Amino acid sequence: MNTSMITASVTMGQLQQKLDTISNNITNSNTTGFKRREATFSDLLFQQVHTQSDLSKEVGRLTPAGLRVGSGARIAQTALRLEQGAIMSTDRELDFAISVRDHFFQVGTIENGQQENRLTRDGAFYFSEDPDNNQLLTIVNSNGDFLLDAEGNRLNVPVNFSKLNLSNTGQLTATLNDGNTVNVGQLSLIRVLKPQLLESVGGNQFRIPDVAALGYQEGDVFEAVAAGESYVTQGALEGSNVDLSREMSELIATQRHYQFNTRAISMADEMSGLVNGLRR
Repeated sequence: MNTSMITASVTMGQLQQKLDTISNNITNSNTTGFKRREATFSDLLFQQVHTQSDLSKEVGRLTPAGLRVGSGARIAQTALRLEQGAIMSTDRELDFAISVRDHFFQVGTIENGQQENRLTRDGAFYFSEDPDNNQLLTIVNSNGDFLLDAEGNRLNVPVNFSKLNLSNTGQLTATLNDGNTVNVGQLSLIRVLKPQLLESVGGNQFRIPDVAALGYQEGDVFEAVAAGESYVTQGALEGSNVDLSREMSELIATQRHYQFNTRAISMADEMSGLVNGLRR
């Protein structure tokens, strides 16, 4: 196959992945706590072709000698961007917004009979009946995953409560119908030091991988936020950090790059047709 065809077709496949990333960002522009991703490119292998064997004839040349024939470009990284989204007031007691860019809520989901802890920035929570005690309500997200406290336990509220309050130290308390208050638990936040290691598991959630297998210590990747250091606002939600105008500009530019590569394939095909049509 023509070298230019190979280069263009390889690059087009990678540009399609960038288009998928951009479309995912645009789709989630109204998703609570969503963090956009950004694709970056790097060159693939290239070959330096020297057509001039007599270097004495290259004296005074300003451009590099020969030709650099590449193999296209590839996606080097699809980086997770943690810029802070806009804080929107909702006045709903189960809506929580994190005001620090590298902090996450910790939620627990049941996988194969075992609890797996995940991270999310989506602070929209709800009440669900505790599966172990019908006199308690447990706080869950839209997927039914449990919001966890600083010890990794569920946050349960008595069914006869009238108000839920979050203190400035991150402590949740419930006011009962009789006026008494009960301690619900300390809201748990995790600070992620290396966000590019997080694995997306869908549902606007992330999983921390096996850091030991990657050659890291846990303290190098994440750490628990100390009790009393609350960066959460009750009655508010964090919006997506997607800038629609920027994403649309990236979309148009990427489509143009894709178009240029399709044109390169067409031109290479036309040139091959001319060569095949030559007659002595």
